[in-house]
Amino acid sequence: MTVIQESPAASSADAEAEVLGLYRAHLSKGRATLAELFGSHMEVASEGAWLTTSDGERFLNAGGYGVFVMGARHPIVMEEVERQLRTHPTATRILLEPTVARAAEALVSVLPPGLDRVHFALSGAEAVETGLKLARANGFRRTVSMRGGYHGKTLGALSATAKEVYQRPFRPLVPDFLHLPFGDADALEAELAAHPGEVCVILEPVQGEGGVIIPPKGYLKRVEALVREYDGFLILDEVQSGFGRLGEWWGADIEGVLPDVLLAGKALGGGVMPVSAAVATRKAFRPFDKDPYVHTATFSGQPVLMAAVQGAIRAVKEERLVTRALDLGARLLPAITEIARRNIPDLVVDVRGRGLLIGVELVEAGLAGELLIELFNHGVVANHSMNGSSVVRFTPPAVLGDTDVDFLLNSFDLATRDLVRGAAKMPEGGN
Repeated sequence: MTVIQESPAASSADAEAEVLGLYRAHLSKGRATLAELFGSHMEVASEGAWLTTSDGERFLNAGGYGVFVMGARHPIVMEEVERQLRTHPTATRILLEPTVARAAEALVSVLPPGLDRVHFALSGAEAVETGLKLARANGFRRTVSMRGGYHGKTLGALSATAKEVYQRPFRPLVPDFLHLPFGDADALEAELAAHPGEVCVILEPVQGEGGVIIPPKGYLKRVEALVREYDGFLILDEVQSGFGRLGEWWGADIEGVLPDVLLAGKALGGGVMPVSAAVATRKAFRPFDKDPYVHTATFSGQPVLMAAVQGAIRAVKEERLVTRALDLGARLLPAITEIARRNIPDLVVDVRGRGLLIGVELVEAGLAGELLIELFNHGVVANHSMNGSSVVRFTPPAVLGDTDVDFLLNSFDLATRDLVRGAAKMPEGGN
């Protein structure tokens, strides 16, 4: 009897087809369609700056929506998490639990002085909801967020996320939200002056999902001054921009801003666990201090998550990843700009960034999608920008080595060359 052995390639293809079918049956038909655009590859392993698919292909991960500041499965983070898993991963939340206390202490140690009260959560949107609830609990009934800003898609966070396509199916949203132009301090002053003592302002230091929009120099400092002048409440959403991504621990550090609440997430869990946090001044946190049950969540501050936070902070400090992010960004941004201007001068609008948050804006959204696919074809995973659909966003980890940098730049060079060829074949007006 002859035994026919299935080839690894055939086995991988069968597995990918099975998973694609499960996506369609139980998760999202739209996500399944999107996966097909990228060849239905299935990621199964990751380490450092690289991920591996079921068919053995390796891709440089310059995406991940900002989660992987220290890459995947960083050994310090893994060491802390594995130790906690073996001893006490989930707590009762009734007794004292040391891991959450030490994680809070570690996080406060790297934040602007004055932010020393912590509420841990899982997602960035939950951290946003915490900040918004703190504002309401302190008597601020009106909320200003910025056009192009992204704060999540839970109901309160979505009310702050100024994107029509995301908001429309869920209206009416939370009332008394106003969206103003990002970078326009005069418009903000008019609103604050009209409603002194009533307004909470929430914004990002750099708009990541907005397409890597960097405000004018001095804007954040003026926002802070205006909020104080008119007795407002300031929330700085650093879920994507924080934890070293911009080449500083926080975007707040760039201009020396002290908000009432700073929101952290994404990289806070070390690329291993889902963790976010809202960190407030003592004054802002007072309503939560009075009643420990007024704002709670079952998995807030659970030990295995807090072990990841401690490991992430250790890794960033011990490996000087904030400085590394600054240095890498200073190398990548001009190189990406030069390649884009050389290869696709008629297709690129702008290249901008700070640290390891870099955006390439194309003349239309369809071209951004094509560039993402071409990058993938050359071994690089990047991201689109949900509020800036014509922008391809790079958020590589701060653990890139020289060969990784060379690979990323060479892949971008090849991808932009292929983008030109593809655009030349398009019928006029087509995508």
